[in-house]
Amino acid sequence: MNHSLSIENDIDGDTLHEECGVFGILGHPDAATLTALGLHALQHRGQEAAGIVSFDGQRFHSERRMGLVGDHYTDPATLARLPGDRSMGHVRYSTTGETILRNVQPLFAELEVGGIAIAHNGNFTNGLTMRRQLIADGAIFQATSDTEVVLHLIARSKQASSSDRFIDAIRQMEGGYSMLAMTRTKLIAARDPIGIRPLVMGELDGKPIFCSETCALDIIGAKYVRDIENGEVVICEIQPDGSITIDARKPEVSKPERLCLFEYVYFARPDSVVGGRNVYVTRRNMGINLAREAPVEADVVVPVPDGGTPAAIGYAQESGIPFELGIIRNHYVGRTFIEPTQQIRAFGVKLKHSANRAIIEGKRVILVDDSIVRGTTSVKIVQMIREAGAREVHIRVASPMIFYPDFYGIDTPDAEKLLANQYGSLKAMCDFIGADSLEFLSIDGLYRSVGGEPRDTAQPQFTDHYFTGDYPTRLLDRESTSNVRKLSMLASNG
Repeated sequence: MNHSLSIENDIDGDTLHEECGVFGILGHPDAATLTALGLHALQHRGQEAAGIVSFDGQRFHSERRMGLVGDHYTDPATLARLPGDRSMGHVRYSTTGETILRNVQPLFAELEVGGIAIAHNGNFTNGLTMRRQLIADGAIFQATSDTEVVLHLIARSKQASSSDRFIDAIRQMEGGYSMLAMTRTKLIAARDPIGIRPLVMGELDGKPIFCSETCALDIIGAKYVRDIENGEVVICEIQPDGSITIDARKPEVSKPERLCLFEYVYFARPDSVVGGRNVYVTRRNMGINLAREAPVEADVVVPVPDGGTPAAIGYAQESGIPFELGIIRNHYVGRTFIEPTQQIRAFGVKLKHSANRAIIEGKRVILVDDSIVRGTTSVKIVQMIREAGAREVHIRVASPMIFYPDFYGIDTPDAEKLLANQYGSLKAMCDFIGADSLEFLSIDGLYRSVGGEPRDTAQPQFTDHYFTGDYPTRLLDRESTSNVRKLSMLASNG
């Protein structure tokens, strides 16, 4: 393959992106400020846009912005426009719908039962199907986000209360999601029937909080209470006397939980606890198991920062080969710095990563990465390590090969663009990347790292379709040939 053709991509094009993160708090006088802090802790889950909605007892207030949380919500004037003791927010990376302001969540609508704001992390696998049905029935859509489908279903529900309408709406949706809704008196949290996407409940000064990861609780000094169970809906409501009631509703027929494995491999922050497991520990375990499965004689173990660091520590610990920071990451390079010219694009990886020549020169290097998607970044990193004087470069990947696209909120390339599908053998992949050897963690090795047991093929403990092709739900939008993912939309600059 001609490397110059295959690598001519922006430097962010060879990574996976999580769709979103959510945060909500009820009954606290500093609700909007705490929400902004919580979203800041969840920034890794979405960097394209952020939004916050608050309610002050009389009116809802909304601030939605393109860009990072810190670019907008550190401004006291912005937070002053979000008064009230209840608030919810969202950070976004789009997998469905364009990146335009009208798609930025939380989405808000005034309904018969009153105003309601909703936001979710994940993807509905029947979102386009439901959208087409609603449009055929006369519904008018303003955004291209599949979250708007839920608003229409809530509006059309025949249930009496806002809580029952919300439950009625989400029970019609399929896929992987965690969702928050806020009304005048309630903060409602829901998780998909098999728990693909994470959602936790916390408490600060006796007030309930819901968020995507525990790191958002830590940043505000809140106490972790528990994970929201798969299929569960939790309704927190402020009563006239100021007290808060909590009503947890579980599905009549429960299914086994199947958390997304990529939360552990890549998405969740290392200091978060997901499904009762510390993410850093699971990633270190991946490195330990990788060293057992794919040993190689070398002088130094070097992580591809930042995702590969915990696994590299585990690999070094198990192998006895020294761990060193042979690649230094520049944390201050954003997409806007990269000019779309071939000459500048050629610097892509070096703008983000620099080889530490003193550590690498003359050494046999083991590069540990968390995952490989298309492999184009790996090509550049191996080349950079060789230019720094490495004698050998061995790549070890702390997750299995990715063969299949995701439809539950991870932005994955089409199947034919994935490295594992472009080459017929591990050697061919290794030759493309330019390494001396290439090995991936096995699926059982990954399962042992996270849950302690190998994969149960009859009833898998986690969602792992990107590795195995075993999709845990129906893919209704994909099954219907009429549901081509093309949505008409008025062009927008804001």
